Amino acid sequence: MYIGIDDTDSRSGMCTTYLVVVLLREFQDIADIIGFPRLVRLNPNVPWKTRGNGAVTLRFGIGAGSRIQIGHIEGEPVYAYSKLKKTVCIDVEDIVKAVERYFQLNDPNTNPGIVLSHKKPGERIYWMAVRDIVNIEDIRDELKRINARHKCFKDCRGLIGATASIAWRPRKYTYELLAYLPESEWSSERTISKSSVLKINEKFKTLFDTYDNMNDYVAIMPRSKTPVLYGLRGTNVDDLRRAMKLVDSIPQPSSYLIFKTNQATDDHIVKKKISSVKAYESVRIKGTVISKPKVIEGGHIIFSISDGSGMIECAAYEPTKQFRNIIKAIIPGDVVEVFGGVRGEPLTVNIEKIRIIKLEEMRVKIKNPACPICGKSMESIGKNKGYRCRKCGTRASEKDAEYRTLPREIHEGWYEVPVCARRHLSRPLKLIADI
Repeated sequence: MYIGIDDTDSRSGMCTTYLVVVLLREFQDIADIIGFPRLVRLNPNVPWKTRGNGAVTLRFGIGAGSRIQIGHIEGEPVYAYSKLKKTVCIDVEDIVKAVERYFQLNDPNTNPGIVLSHKKPGERIYWMAVRDIVNIEDIRDELKRINARHKCFKDCRGLIGATASIAWRPRKYTYELLAYLPESEWSSERTISKSSVLKINEKFKTLFDTYDNMNDYVAIMPRSKTPVLYGLRGTNVDDLRRAMKLVDSIPQPSSYLIFKTNQATDDHIVKKKISSVKAYESVRIKGTVISKPKVIEGGHIIFSISDGSGMIECAAYEPTKQFRNIIKAIIPGDVVEVFGGVRGEPLTVNIEKIRIIKLEEMRVKIKNPACPICGKSMESIGKNKGYRCRKCGTRASEKDAEYRTLPREIHEGWYEVPVCARRHLSRPLKLIADI
């Protein structure tokens, strides 16, 4: 049996992943967990998302085959089995009873949904939810098709993420170890030693987004008061466990779980022509820079590119910090490939990373051409109209002037926003093998 849950938290508190801890604790006597619990991030551009826009799924049953420790809950180890021996049936109302008190129903953007199913929804549901805006009626039709039980609250938007999280088939994936505080400590102040995070960052190369060197930013600790004390992301489960032992925190976590996740996969990105780009999707577009980057109010940097099918603005917003210096160094004529989410009115790509494919030569004129007859310096007729000798009437083109090529401040290759500005789904350059 698959259980999917979404949209239970708010921007000010809670975390949907904690409900997996609650369910494991509640049903440990009647069911095993099959495989890793899953944390599935959805379209990061939807206007009504909660904090991280992440849904969770776990699979309950009677386990068989090998088992692996995936966590620790209040002194007791948690194991996941590799195979399902026998299904179990749990009533949706029992699930609701176990987790409902954690729902942030006072938040107008919180609309919880719970799905229970013995079958996985079609994979298209996942791709729709991670890349587009999904109609709730399409989800209801799919739940009916697979005979899934469900429960939802308020406008029921949480059913979308709950269903999509079950529908995910991990082709690309990473892991996240989430350490949780006891409920009595959720509102307390918490600190994590920067030196311990620096040690982890140096020692474990399979981990990513732990520390932002450019901005002296500890990235493993949430900034709001949630049950999560910290999260370690990586590609190797054993390294995550070893790294956890080095984290020096106050207070100490009481539980932890390791999730398989679609974070850092770029699953949200779709390769497109500019003419087909829509608001609220995430795209990969290639084009030629057609406007000089300009700084607008707030410190944001904007420039435009064209691919022949259309043109679109691209932006490096203030939270991307030093990354904006790369964007400032771009000039018209450069050929680039931009990855990012699309904002509406007007359509603007919020850059997550950029590949400089070809740099335009940047030249400055240092001398007008000399008249081939009298040797005097010729004068400009007008912009891009060439030169003429006032005495002899001789003409020359723009290319006859003397120019100096200036060095560019950037090079061809990949650039990404700093860790402090990274979206959950965006794949860091260190994980891209073919760059």
